[in-house]
Amino acid sequence: MAVTEPASAAMAAAPDRSGSEGILRRQSARESAARTYARALPIVPVRARGLTIEGADGRRYLDCLSGAGTLALGHNHPVVLEAIRAVLDSGAPLHVLDLATPVKDAFTTELFRTLPHGLAEHARIQFCGPAGTDAVEAALKLVRTATGREGLLAFTGAYHGMTAGALEASGGARDVRVTRLPYPQDYRCPFGTGGTRGAELSARWTENLLDDPKSGVPDPAGMILEPVQGEGGVIPAPDDWMRRMRALTAARGIPLIADEVQTGVGRTGTFWAVEHSGVVPDVMVLSKAIGGSLPLAAVVYHDDLDVWPPGAHAGTFRGNQLAMAAGAATLAHVRENRLAERAGILGARMLAQLQGLAAEHPCVGDVRGRGLMIGLELVDPAAEDLTAPGPPPAAPELAAAVQRACLRRGLIVELGGRHSSVVRLLPPLTLTDEQASAVLDRLADAIAETSRDHPL
Repeated sequence: MAVTEPASAAMAAAPDRSGSEGILRRQSARESAARTYARALPIVPVRARGLTIEGADGRRYLDCLSGAGTLALGHNHPVVLEAIRAVLDSGAPLHVLDLATPVKDAFTTELFRTLPHGLAEHARIQFCGPAGTDAVEAALKLVRTATGREGLLAFTGAYHGMTAGALEASGGARDVRVTRLPYPQDYRCPFGTGGTRGAELSARWTENLLDDPKSGVPDPAGMILEPVQGEGGVIPAPDDWMRRMRALTAARGIPLIADEVQTGVGRTGTFWAVEHSGVVPDVMVLSKAIGGSLPLAAVVYHDDLDVWPPGAHAGTFRGNQLAMAAGAATLAHVRENRLAERAGILGARMLAQLQGLAAEHPCVGDVRGRGLMIGLELVDPAAEDLTAPGPPPAAPELAAAVQRACLRRGLIVELGGRHSSVVRLLPPLTLTDEQASAVLDRLADAIAETSRDHPL
């Protein structure tokens, strides 16, 4: 299906396939083995607008990765470009550490305008290094400083970044200071029940660990959670469970940290994902979309926690003026055009269509998400043990094959989940109905082809 998105004259330039191949070869020879996206997506982007990326070989792709959720308005949105050009043309300094500037003041004012009621009135903001993982580090340092405690409560399946402190709070770490708590989910419920009962058992387990003097749990400085686990497999937290976590942490004087790095700025159908449950956290960790496509990270927290001495957490590039200008423009555009509400409506429609697709293909074990944060878990139904309860085993090889089939059809998707078996969609909030149909058509074709070519 064609997608009506304007193509500039520059995008019509002749492709350079040999140049593209050379760039990919040099990347493979020069860059670290730690590179990730470049392995599964061997393309060389040269131009982009909205949902569309054009590679150096002339091929066009619908981008449902969006910089891992960074591009709330898609590539090169006019309001973002205008904001960046205005700063460049003004002669304003681009690097000012943490000095006050009109650009920073405008960004902070717009950000505070969007914060949940109950936090905005008492908020402080700490600008961090340019990545979300540094904002997580700052949040963990903050609550440990404010409470004088060292322990941390985190959840199975969590992902909070790649620096040491962020990794210790993530699902794969084994740091003894971090207590692992069960994150509720329906499809692979750790208690084998799912639904309301599974969420209740998760909450009761958490409460028991905190109140049992023999649990071995260090006194927690804070609890960190994602309102929707992204890398964990696109798993939305139940609203009642979120409220329960807020109640039990508040009653015990434990600061609640909401990691909104990927869920924020309208992605899940509300401006901040915690708003679905009405929860007001003590700390919010923000990055990705708040910079309008440029690097920016911040921690927003209740002023009661503002006990840091000067310089307790700093970063040379915490004053990115271009990112603040782009971010303020993005925040305002999302708010003024009610793009969060639009994401909720369109996302629900896409989920319903994908659930129909799952009914046709047994390899699609589960479809889940919130707003325009959507995941399909691929499984091997032939390997299901009918004598044992629970869903079929994950099928990471099949998921990787679907990702490759999508790319051949001009659709960029990401993989996530415990075994990289979840096909993820993170399209921009500017996604049109026609574009959504094109995305789903290409994904459906990819799954159908892969099911035929890789029988399970």
